[in-house]
Amino acid sequence: MGDLDPEAESLDLTAEDAGRILAHVQAEWPLEACGLLGGIGRRVLVVYPTRNELASPVRYRVHPDDLIRVMRELEARGWELVGIYHSHPHGPAAPSATDVAEAYYPEAVYVIAAPVRGEWRLRAFRIVNGAVQEVRIRLVE
Repeated sequence: MGDLDPEAESLDLTAEDAGRILAHVQAEWPLEACGLLGGIGRRVLVVYPTRNELASPVRYRVHPDDLIRVMRELEARGWELVGIYHSHPHGPAAPSATDVAEAYYPEAVYVIAAPVRGEWRLRAFRIVNGAVQEVRIRLVE
C-alpha cells in the first residue's frame, strides 16, 4: 500500500460534523460510541452515528443492521466509507491493541474521540497491516 505518511493526506471534516461526532460520544458516555463517516476521497460529507452492538465501556462493534444500512446508502449515493469513529471514554485518544487488531477497513481513517484534560478531542489514524500512522484532521467549510 505504500508509505503511511500523515503529511500526504488529511481527513477533511466540517466543524459541524466534528460537533456531531462529539455530541454522539458524549451522549453515549460512559460506554464507547461508534459511527461511520461517508464521503468522497478523504472528504467527510455525512456522519452516521451507529449503535455499539457490544454496549461496552472498553470495546465497540458497529451494529450489523446499522453497518448494512449505511453501506447501502453510501453505495446509492456513489460515496464511500471514508472513516470509522469511536470513543475511548477514559482515554487515551490513540488506537488500542484491540483497535489495531480489529482494523478491518484499511482504506478507512479511524477517528478516536477521548477526553483530554476534561474536554473531548478527536484524533485520526490510518491502520494498515498493524502499522499505525496519525492523519491530520483538517476543518473545512
